[in-house]
Amino acid sequence: MSPSPLAGVCSLQPELSGCLRWERNSSSQEPPAFRAVAGGQSFIQRFLQWTELLDPTNLVISIEKIEKSRQLLLTNEDGSIHDLEDHRIREAWKRSLSTVHPDNSKLIPVPFRPAALLPFTAPMVFLSLVSVKNLKSMILPQLSFYTYSTAFNVINGNASQNRHPYESILLGAGVIASTTFFGLFSRLILMKYPLKNILLRETLPVIILANISAVNVVASRSFEPMRGVEVMDKHGNVIGYSRRAGTKAVKETATSRVVLFGTSALIPEVFSHFFKKTKFFMRYPQSLWTLKLSCTFLAMGLMAPVSFSMFPQIERIQCSKLEQEIQSATEETELFYNRGV
Repeated sequence: MSPSPLAGVCSLQPELSGCLRWERNSSSQEPPAFRAVAGGQSFIQRFLQWTELLDPTNLVISIEKIEKSRQLLLTNEDGSIHDLEDHRIREAWKRSLSTVHPDNSKLIPVPFRPAALLPFTAPMVFLSLVSVKNLKSMILPQLSFYTYSTAFNVINGNASQNRHPYESILLGAGVIASTTFFGLFSRLILMKYPLKNILLRETLPVIILANISAVNVVASRSFEPMRGVEVMDKHGNVIGYSRRAGTKAVKETATSRVVLFGTSALIPEVFSHFFKKTKFFMRYPQSLWTLKLSCTFLAMGLMAPVSFSMFPQIERIQCSKLEQEIQSATEETELFYNRGV
């Protein structure tokens, strides 16, 4: 029997111990996933892992089942790496990784779990790019998309630094207002000064959407480069907080969002460009909406695991690239940190 995509996760990624984080202060023995770090996963391994974690059924797992999974992983801690052929162990890892934040072991709210990104954002991306003739028709799609994106980025970002609730609320409100403004302003400019070049007219809104999505990530997770994120050795021991690691985490996540939303929005535009030249479109012009919405869902369905797999969720970084105080606190040559989603 071929190994599960989750098999590589357990032996190679320290993120699994996040599900068991509450044990770290009460036991001198680290979870096996930290002890077994031997190297990073390949892109294919990460892609296969994310195809399991993005399963929509992960949105309807009960809290009781999640707690049972966590307890199963704790009671099988010493053997969990070697027991991935056991269906119960494999399902327990899948449930934990898809529902529990790796930094603080808190349950991720259902609408903001990674598996919820596609059903929530695909319609928003589609509506954000629909041609309209007035400002009122643009406000709701843009506001909805950037509000959800901000909340998703904050909740799934690195949470090793404690933040007061009012800080997150104020930051989120500012990010939502600014990115929505940029999105609306750019659409208004394109509406008032339409481009004659067909290629630019169809692709420029996509480029703007992708880049504002990246700005949304950078702004909503701005505390990470400012205050630093937790960096650990291969045994899970916390060495300190690094602003450079936080900056790297945010940049990589922003890059993955450009790929996700840029590609997912561009593919429907390409298909619709050629579809408009067909006789079928001439007879049924309303079918264009159906085509674009279907293409958006299909493109995002593929690009979500691709973009999430571009960089490891638990990233490694050379100690020599970190702050001097962290270098002097350990003899390790490389450390690990949670990049977030």
